Amino acid sequence: MALYVFRNPKTDETKEVVQKMNDEHKYSEGGVEWERVYLAPQASIDSKIDPFSQNQFVDKIGATKGSIGDVWERSAEMSARRAEKSGGTDPVKEKLYADYAKKTKGKEHPHKTKERTAATNISI
Repeated sequence: MALYVFRNPKTDETKEVVQKMNDEHKYSEGGVEWERVYLAPQASIDSKIDPFSQNQFVDKIGATKGSIGDVWERSAEMSARRAEKSGGTDPVKEKLYADYAKKTKGKEHPHKTKERTAATNISI
């Protein structure tokens, strides 16, 4: 069952009517045939991706066409969301940096160096 909106052409009153999808979508009341009102769907496909879910990210990126730059931009958006939800730092990125340091005997990840350098070289 779906909800359909109809408008009275004389009074401009609207009414929501529940009908089956296969029914003929007509509504009349008091001998007056009401006009069906077509509304834009209020659906959003990809705005609710959990920034902490690697699977949702992979599913979303796999479903869209684009360049590697698009993937990097989307990844940066997810990182910013994780940082926002976690109080300012992205725990996934911090774990990556820690794992890199452990694997390379204490060397700093190149992106962390780049971020630190960019933060100290702010031009006025």
